[in-house]
Amino acid sequence: MNTAMYILLLIAIVAANLPFFGKKLLWIVPLRQKNFSHRLFEWWVYFTLVGIFAYILESTTSPAHKQGWTFWVVTICLFAVFAFPGFVWRYFWRRKESVVDL
Repeated sequence: MNTAMYILLLIAIVAANLPFFGKKLLWIVPLRQKNFSHRLFEWWVYFTLVGIFAYILESTTSPAHKQGWTFWVVTICLFAVFAFPGFVWRYFWRRKESVVDL
């Protein structure tokens, strides 16, 4: 793997965990309470943005390959695995009264 792939993986890991930190929708729109559906929508938006970035990155080095449904299932599952630390921190690990949201 070259440097671009490591950078892409790092961006994907950070983007997958962003919905679980902070109270703003997409870090822009302030919300009173950010529930799981907001976080899921935000997670999907970040997945799409990382996919677009990966497509652009692939297009600069070679012609982009056409992907089938198995590719998309695997990438969604991988993005979900990347989001696991943020999910655990938000819903299982931290105490709501002891940690201030960003």
